[in-house]
Amino acid sequence: MILAWFPVDCIRGNVVIFNIVIYRINQSATGAILSPDGAIMIGVGIIGLGTVGTGTYRILTERAALIRKKTGLDLGVVHVAEIDPRKLKGKNIDRTMLTSDAMELIRDERVHIVAELIGGMDSASDFIKEALSRKKQVVTANKALLAEKGDELFALAAKTGCDIGFEASVCGGIPVIRAIRDGLVGNRFTYILGILNGTSNYILSRMTDEGISFGEALKNAQQEGYAEKDPTFDVEGIDAAHKLSILVRLAFSSPVTMKNITIHGISRIDPVDIGFARDFGYKIKLLAIAKKTSSGIEARVEPAMLPLNHPMSSVNGVYNAVYIVGDRVGPNLFYGKGAGSEPTGSAVVSDIVDLAKKISGKAVVSVPGLTVSGRHREAKSSRVPYYLRVMAKDMPGVLSKISGILSDYKISISAVTQQGRKLSGYVPIVMVTHDAAEDGLKKAKQAIDKLSFTKGQSVHIRIEEGNS
Repeated sequence: MILAWFPVDCIRGNVVIFNIVIYRINQSATGAILSPDGAIMIGVGIIGLGTVGTGTYRILTERAALIRKKTGLDLGVVHVAEIDPRKLKGKNIDRTMLTSDAMELIRDERVHIVAELIGGMDSASDFIKEALSRKKQVVTANKALLAEKGDELFALAAKTGCDIGFEASVCGGIPVIRAIRDGLVGNRFTYILGILNGTSNYILSRMTDEGISFGEALKNAQQEGYAEKDPTFDVEGIDAAHKLSILVRLAFSSPVTMKNITIHGISRIDPVDIGFARDFGYKIKLLAIAKKTSSGIEARVEPAMLPLNHPMSSVNGVYNAVYIVGDRVGPNLFYGKGAGSEPTGSAVVSDIVDLAKKISGKAVVSVPGLTVSGRHREAKSSRVPYYLRVMAKDMPGVLSKISGILSDYKISISAVTQQGRKLSGYVPIVMVTHDAAEDGLKKAKQAIDKLSFTKGQSVHIRIEEGNS
């Protein structure tokens, strides 16, 4: 029961007359209560006021009336934890709800949903475990944590009867997880093609459009705030692999881990190869690729060439996209901002609303997690065409010798160009092969690189036609 005091529409002298209204309210096991007009009042705690945490806070506070109108839920931020006072500067946040102790927030009985938005591993894991042990619903955008420790966390969630929302962990504001989990639930998926890292995509876009080197494009990305001081996770494909692990688990119900994913980054991509790719009708992108075959799941993150007419080729700058093929629906393309304060915050809020509906009784179905049973069956690398560039002396018989070695490894040539632009006294011989096995191509490369008239290591790049 709650007492509410409301002023009567009259004043007698200097005295305001109040009516005392007594409301009987239902209080759930989680502490959610009904406001006088029947809206559900649910408290949210945000751990971390970085980019995503700030966006989440702003949406929940500035759009509270809109969310209430659409859902019938009163979602209120009641506690915020931030250890770094510098992140509070210039932010209009009620200081009475601030703490530097995340565990204090988690213990707060007014908090029904905990949003972990600090990233990293150990502290984030500890906070989520504590929240779940206290039977609090959890939302996270932490793809690395889910990829590395997801099984443990989702097992604890199941044990405590709670859920972990993770829409924001892949592609920021693009609702691809919700699409796979809910919208396309009647499909068996066969193919995923993703541009999952905005930093790498921005760098490759600048290299393609301006003909600049990787180093120069990276420097530009750092100056624009699109790349970290240490960009390793982004440019070496690790961030994209974390996200691919989550997508594969959802789409293929396979317990794929980072060790099951072939990972190569973009730091060795040369503008020369970007130019030749264009000549052959392709564009180089850092692609997250997953294919379901009769023998298992192939999962890889690496620079690859896409046909210029493929819709993913037009995804430039910091944008992300996921192209997914279902057996009933065919190909679907999801495109949008893959990072940023408000796009990612929007995805966090969508999970908060889902969990709030569960708390309120408006939805009784738990959010499916990432835990899958069984053993991951890893498929051999699929046969695809390859781009191959060899630096060789401009002399008779060179091309025939190289093509002979490729033939020895059952690799046939689809197209070839030998241009006269000399680089350090050598000319590039550039070929596109028919479908070939990756192992055979690597062995052929080793043999070609040992020839007396070739220089350095030849370059090969996978060609992904994007129609599997």
